[in-house]
Amino acid sequence: MEIWEAGCMDADELLKRYCVGERNFPQVSLHLVNLSEVCLAGINLNRANLANTTLSQSNLRQANLIEANLTAAVLWRTDFSGANMILANLKAANLIRATLRKVDLHKASLMRADLRLADLHDADLSNANLAGADLRYANLSGAFLARANLNGANLTGAKLSNTDLSHASLTKAILYKTDLSYVDFTEVDLTGVDLHHCLLHRVTLPERSLIEVG
Repeated sequence: MEIWEAGCMDADELLKRYCVGERNFPQVSLHLVNLSEVCLAGINLNRANLANTTLSQSNLRQANLIEANLTAAVLWRTDFSGANMILANLKAANLIRATLRKVDLHKASLMRADLRLADLHDADLSNANLAGADLRYANLSGAFLARANLNGANLTGAKLSNTDLSHASLTKAILYKTDLSYVDFTEVDLTGVDLHHCLLHRVTLPERSLIEVG
């Protein structure tokens, strides 16, 4: 199968090649391209430049987006289920209502990303940077968040039941009506975190937090 050599490409050219069976477009530049409501399932966009690209309501299931640059990309309702997004740059990306179920986001940067109502069920977010991210009402149930940076993240109404938060940092994170059922907090940095208004069914908390929560 032909492999696209690194370079710029417009939406029409990419879709034309994809439709005839090509899947490998490593390091391609799609900066500012509009690819809304298209099917790109299984595409290889390893290290591609997708900064400011619009992919709203598109299908990128099982895509290879390792080290891809998705800075400030518009990814509203985009389906990334099962995609590989290790080390991807998603800073300030619009991921409202995006589907990221079982996505590998190990060491990805999601600083200040808008993940409101996003589905991150069973996603691997280990060592990911989610500082300042908006995760209001997102579904993170069963996600792997070991050593993740959630400092200053807004987790209002989010579901974090059965998540692995070992050695994660939640300093100054906003947790209001957050579902934290079955979470072990013994190795979590909770500096400046108020857990009074969270669902804490069968959680394990450090002694200090047990006193604070009452």
